[in-house]
Amino acid sequence: MESVKNFVKNEIVLVVAFVLALVSAFFVAPDLQYISYIDFRTLSILLALMITMAGLQRLSVFRQIGELLVAKMSSIRGVVLALIALCFFSAMFITNDVALLTFVPFSIVTLSISNRRDLYIIVIVLETIAANLGSMLTPLGNPQNLYLYSLGGMSLGAFIKLMLPYSVVSFLLLVICGFILVKAAPVTLQEKHRYERTKRDRYMIYMYIFTFLVSILVVARALDYRIGLGIVIVLTFVFDRRVFKKPDYSLLLTFIFLFIFIGNIKRIPELSLALNSLVKVNEVGVSILLSQVISNVPTAILCSGFTDQIDKLIIGTNLGGLGTLIASMASLISFKQYSYIDGADKKKYIGVFTVANIAFLAVMWVMYLA
Repeated sequence: MESVKNFVKNEIVLVVAFVLALVSAFFVAPDLQYISYIDFRTLSILLALMITMAGLQRLSVFRQIGELLVAKMSSIRGVVLALIALCFFSAMFITNDVALLTFVPFSIVTLSISNRRDLYIIVIVLETIAANLGSMLTPLGNPQNLYLYSLGGMSLGAFIKLMLPYSVVSFLLLVICGFILVKAAPVTLQEKHRYERTKRDRYMIYMYIFTFLVSILVVARALDYRIGLGIVIVLTFVFDRRVFKKPDYSLLLTFIFLFIFIGNIKRIPELSLALNSLVKVNEVGVSILLSQVISNVPTAILCSGFTDQIDKLIIGTNLGGLGTLIASMASLISFKQYSYIDGADKKKYIGVFTVANIAFLAVMWVMYLA
């Protein structure tokens, strides 16, 4: 019983998605149309990227890059700005989840050996905002971007152009916050690890760089998603099959259950009409508000079934990742990492997190209205 409670607690979004899909199946009996609900292209790209990122993370590639950059800084302000920049820019390509899983624990260790434990909360909060905002620039940055980009059929250039103004302003805001909130003080950091990789490890890095490039070709629609996924799976199975244990398969299941739920809702005329009217009132505003309650990935899937204004949903669900702790599930990664620290003040963290997120969200909202 305890294991069930822990599973529900850790996978609440998956459980809710499953319940919604199950309930909807009582109103629309399972049939062959269920298969048409599922966006296999998005799921294939997600899986390929998760395998690739898991492989590179296992080989400590991202952490090594972070250590090399941070070690060059001579002041604590420089260290903090480097950590924020790492989360912001890496999230564009390795996803906000992987960026936070990699750099938040690294930041905790870095601040600890610098004797600046007083900066834990503000740095982790700014890193979380950086990862969520940095990830919005590309389809690769987060799951809802990948899904909406695929659904909307837009070009990669058009997607980046749509989100670029928000990314530029948000990065400038993060830098300003870093300067204001962290006073300059000398700090000396030594590299903490020596990365002595075997010849096989180096080949594995080259392989995962190749699978990443394959994934980009699929995203850019230069390669069929089935061929791309096949290449990634075959190479990984032959050379590094242990990585198959690492991806977050619950995310793929969450997508599938939500696809089923939305597909069924669209086949119930009364509900479909009501949701269609609600979403079309203001796609950006509705998606921001819904994200605060159910997070931005489910919001993207839900709202996409009732409007063709995909560009507005991209903006709304990206900005909607700011706000509450569950607005972006990636934010829970940071909170969980912080909670492991001895003497962690969770209430203070949530307070600082909420205030900072609302402030950034307000600026982004004003930008959209301007």
